[in-house]
Amino acid sequence: GQRRRPLVLVGFMGSGKSTVGRLVAARTGLAFVDLDAAIAEEAGMTPAEIFKAEGEPGFRRREAEMLRRVMGRGDT
Repeated sequence: GQRRRPLVLVGFMGSGKSTVGRLVAARTGLAFVDLDAAIAEEAGMTPAEIFKAEGEPGFRRREAEMLRRVMGRGDT
């Protein structure tokens, strides 16, 4: 069968990415992953707490790492 390509939504905080992502996932059967939620679960801190403790660079590092893992590309 045809391999389904991932869809990644990018946008400003509060712009509706999670809402749209859930709707798209429901209609297409694609898996939905909220990176902020996955990062928070792994870190044991909210994104706001990560920003406070590590600054934006620390959060973005975590975000890039999580995206690579979710996309199945390890640490490349």
